[in-house]
Amino acid sequence: MKIGVAQTRPVKGEVAANIAHHKKLIALAVEHEATILVFPELSITGYEPELAAELATTQDDQRFDDFQLISNGSRITIGIGVPIKAETGVMIGMVLFAPNKPRQTYAKRYLHADELPYFIAGEEQVFLTGESDRIALSICYELSVPGHAEYAFENGANIYLSSVAKTAAGATKAIETLTDIASRYSMAVLFSSCIGHCDNFDCGGKTSVLSKEGKLLAQLDGIHEGILIYDTDTEQALEKDI
Repeated sequence: MKIGVAQTRPVKGEVAANIAHHKKLIALAVEHEATILVFPELSITGYEPELAAELATTQDDQRFDDFQLISNGSRITIGIGVPIKAETGVMIGMVLFAPNKPRQTYAKRYLHADELPYFIAGEEQVFLTGESDRIALSICYELSVPGHAEYAFENGANIYLSSVAKTAAGATKAIETLTDIASRYSMAVLFSSCIGHCDNFDCGGKTSVLSKEGKLLAQLDGIHEGILIYDTDTEQALEKDI
């Protein structure tokens, strides 16, 4: 299986522009035979908590229909970052489009204190599965919660995939934490980050792939957009800039 993580520069609040840009990176992933591609946290709107209530939608939003068509036609599972409407508030969601299957949403289960005025937490962990791999999804702050990775490991995950929006310093710290997760649980780790300005900070990129021993296999910089693709058979990573 080939698993991709994208590094994007979201346009603040501009859903149509961000969708169009996602398609370019998906096409690049398909060209290199990726079976999964996951985008950074809230990639469709940008990480903008103060705009989340206004921009929140559902996984069935018709603006996302092309993602399902691409998934079906190219046999690729796509994960995009979206603020999701719930009965009692807005969740930080990752909407998943799998080939010829109903859409699914993973909602961030552990929120940072700064997010509590804007979002509510999800409740259920979501895993993606391949022939011999089980991928645990996480969103940003969750990688810093020890119980999250521990739960993933105890439930059979051998790959940990984190979708984030962080500063350069935050990304560096996150990769240190993920290195420990990889080596502690013998899980390969993928880290999807963004660049550009979000909320009240500049995002630092450093989208990365780590081996199950915690070795850095590939990393993007803090300037350019692109994708990394991890081959679970060869345990090697491919880097492609847009």
